[in-house]
Amino acid sequence: MDKEIKQNIMGYEPIGKLIMKISLPLMLSMLVQALYNVVDSIFVSRVSELALTAVSLAFPLQNLMIAFSVGTAVGVNSYLARKLGEGNTAEAEKVADTGIFLAVATWFLFAMFGIFGTRPFLSMYTDDPLLLEMSAQYSWICLVFSFGIFIDITAERIMQATGDSIHPMITQTAGAITNIILDPVFIFAFNMGVAGAAIATVIGQIVSMVLALYFVQKNKYVSLHLSRNFRPSFRVIKEIYAVGVPTIIMNSVGTIMVSTLNSILIAFSTTAVSVFGVYFKLQSFVFMPVFGLQSGMIPIIAYNYGARNKKRMTRTVKIGGLIALCIMVVGFAIFQILPDVLLSFFAASQEMLEIGRPALRIISICFIPAAVSISLTSAFQATGVGYASMIVSIVRQLAILLPVSKLLSMTGVLNNVWFAFTIAEAVGLTLSILFYIHIYRTKIKPLENAAA
Repeated sequence: MDKEIKQNIMGYEPIGKLIMKISLPLMLSMLVQALYNVVDSIFVSRVSELALTAVSLAFPLQNLMIAFSVGTAVGVNSYLARKLGEGNTAEAEKVADTGIFLAVATWFLFAMFGIFGTRPFLSMYTDDPLLLEMSAQYSWICLVFSFGIFIDITAERIMQATGDSIHPMITQTAGAITNIILDPVFIFAFNMGVAGAAIATVIGQIVSMVLALYFVQKNKYVSLHLSRNFRPSFRVIKEIYAVGVPTIIMNSVGTIMVSTLNSILIAFSTTAVSVFGVYFKLQSFVFMPVFGLQSGMIPIIAYNYGARNKKRMTRTVKIGGLIALCIMVVGFAIFQILPDVLLSFFAASQEMLEIGRPALRIISICFIPAAVSISLTSAFQATGVGYASMIVSIVRQLAILLPVSKLLSMTGVLNNVWFAFTIAEAVGLTLSILFYIHIYRTKIKPLENAAA
């Protein structure tokens, strides 16, 4: 095991340098990912505001798909990194193989839902035939051809678990650039509207998938063996989903949250739904780099948990949290000072400006406590205590955000609804701190504090 730890940078390189080495490429690739999500909506907004609303209504289904793909991949990442920290390469490779199998199986389930469940789901939120048709077209394409994103995300997390963040950055960037280039081609040149935006998206995901699989096969720590009479290990699946299921649930509650908020907001106007959709696109520029940072922190903490190095674990949480806080403060300042500029990218009407200006300023208050919460949840997932992240997410988004939003909507003042985000995030921060104290006392403090 000592030999393996010396060979892997996760076990010996200074934490600050290590976090930046692993996380910075991920943060940059996440920024590119955020850019193409925003560019996608910018192009769609040029079709019509109704088209932008259609994409916003489809967002919960996309979010659910991402929840399952990321949740499974986080489970793979955490368990694989722990096995590498223990020096068990054979088990690590079995985890990688099983992760790809789970990615394909999950894609099949979503493809079936895309075929049979898309329209019934969307019809719960609108009876406008044109809005329903546009939203259904966009959702159907994204779900049925989603194999690219499932396999890509899993392959990227396999690489990240070994300390490789350069190749995941390349795969995500290549897919994002492909999407950005193809968006205007399919949307305007081929006159396909929102369907064109969806086609450009899935092609970009497939490009990322192909590159990710290629790079995994070149990885010096783990290799895939799917062609050699591969059989999924149910023992490994259980370990993956010990972290993966709570993460899936944690991210899936976002689907319920967005869907329910859309139903609350559409009672005010369709423009309010569009503003909420635009906010989610814009806030990704702030949150995606922090999630990239978190993705880099998880394998570092997990590896050193397997290697029983308490000092490196806690230092990772502290330094990562400080970096996350700096990012969020910058994002908060931009949302406070330049809301009109941000909204103008989406061909905002006067009504959208009047609704969006206070919305961006009020909701962005939650950025600050979110920085700390996200940093702490990396420790939950890395140590196999994914249920803590799940509970925090459920309480924040379902137990607090939705009921408070509904109550505030009864005042008849739309701006009041946005304050629910800050209230919910404050509760989430409190729970995150309490869970971290518990996990530190029960799982981190008892470890041997090996020399860094």
